[in-house]
Amino acid sequence: MSFKVDYDAIAVGAGFAGLALIHHLRELDISVRVFDKASDIGGTWTWNRYPGAATDSEGYYYCLTFSKEIMQEWTWSERYPGWEETHRYLHFVADKCNMWPDIQLDTEIVSAEFQNDAGYWLVKSAGGAQFTCKYFISAMGMISQPVVPQIKGREDFKGPCFHSSRWPQEGLEYAGKRVGIIGCGASTVQMLPVMAQSAESVTVFQRTPNYVLPAMQKPMTPEWEKEIKDNYDEIINKCRNHVFGMAFDSPVGRNAVDTPPEERQKIFEENWQGSFRWVFETFDDLLVDPAANKMAADFIINKMKEKVNDPEIADLLTPKGYPLFAKRPPLDHGFYEAFNRDNVHLVDIKDREPIAEITEHGVQTSQAHYEFDIIIFATGFQAYTGALEAFDIRGVSGTTIREKWETESKSIMGVCIADFPNLFTITGPQAPFANLPTSIEQNVLWITDCIRKMETEGHGLCTPKIEAEEEWSAHVSEVHKQTLMDVGDEVHSWMMGANIENRKARVLIYFGGAGVYYDRLRESVSQDFPELAFS
Repeated sequence: MSFKVDYDAIAVGAGFAGLALIHHLRELDISVRVFDKASDIGGTWTWNRYPGAATDSEGYYYCLTFSKEIMQEWTWSERYPGWEETHRYLHFVADKCNMWPDIQLDTEIVSAEFQNDAGYWLVKSAGGAQFTCKYFISAMGMISQPVVPQIKGREDFKGPCFHSSRWPQEGLEYAGKRVGIIGCGASTVQMLPVMAQSAESVTVFQRTPNYVLPAMQKPMTPEWEKEIKDNYDEIINKCRNHVFGMAFDSPVGRNAVDTPPEERQKIFEENWQGSFRWVFETFDDLLVDPAANKMAADFIINKMKEKVNDPEIADLLTPKGYPLFAKRPPLDHGFYEAFNRDNVHLVDIKDREPIAEITEHGVQTSQAHYEFDIIIFATGFQAYTGALEAFDIRGVSGTTIREKWETESKSIMGVCIADFPNLFTITGPQAPFANLPTSIEQNVLWITDCIRKMETEGHGLCTPKIEAEEEWSAHVSEVHKQTLMDVGDEVHSWMMGANIENRKARVLIYFGGAGVYYDRLRESVSQDFPELAFS
């Protein structure tokens, strides 16, 4: 290019993806700038500071793997690190690799527009600054754009009222307070047991109950840490080849439907040791065979009912009408037991008491008024697409990504989008739902290899082919139809975008297996990126 850009690459988002980009793009000897509107790095682990916020993947593989030195030096304190510890870990990585000079915080990017005449991206910040770059990269994450339902009177409430992922950075005093939590997904499952210990009362407004698996938190011991660090190469290889990017020992070579009931029950019980391992290290057919899925679902429900004293509450907490994993199951750190406390209440807003409005002092349902000092929206995210639609990103045609995705969110492998040359997305729509650091690193490797080709061969543009986008989207849709996840919008799953008002459900996730998807990325590289046109 004859035009001199400010940076070769600009990325938005300074969490796991932003740090991985800095490391890999530096190896190409190109200039990179990572912007984030937060006042600190960390992404998810800067914004989500609610009580009990923790990883749902075991910490020792919920990490970046590009530095064996860092993997050996860093020590996790427990099986599922809380947000503070994960945040410290990301600081450790940034410090160790001297990434800070390439990061610019407190800078909100509000637009990015491809300049057809010059072939570069023009990026603007909320403060009015303008930056140019050859490559524009979204490192904003798949669950970073919160969804707040448009409930009448939301602005009238006199106390703190916010989304759980926008927890007040200065903290929140909730001891002795009456707390209302709207939503009952993963954030509430983590938050409730902690808040209930000191709040005067916590009332949870639930639309759809979840299948909740046990976390069984435990401290990291010197023996366990040594075993991990002695076998890290094998652990990372397991993640790379697993269907959900996890370091699990699966497939296991047996099916629930072919196993005698007593033996099946014994296997379920013996593996009830915490984490998503239970789904993948018991039987291979739980997510593909409806009968096997129901066996697993019934087992989980029975385990829940053993923990909840009140049969009526247990019935309200029982998932109905959808299969296990059609909604992303959270991990339990005392969630069910919290409902045995006198100060914890559950309100069914789907069938019994829909919310009518928020008042100055609380929440009015169709049947009662609940008074609160604090209201928290734990109502999830616009997954995969939200961050990319939150500001104007305009391609060759002048169309924004938001406009392009009005009816269907198409991409090529979740890493690039037709009509948007030299733009890359990390864990974009139609990528798999898997252990995120594993997917992030595989995406970043593909992006780095593409940019390496361009820089080495002197290309100015890589243009995603529309036919490649159509082919990948059709493949993703076809795979989805073969799974039990094809439930439409009736369960309001964010994994289908069905939690977004005034939008149809859509296929946002590649369910062909993360390991298969990572192989597909590597095939693309080895075949010289047939999905792209270089010029």
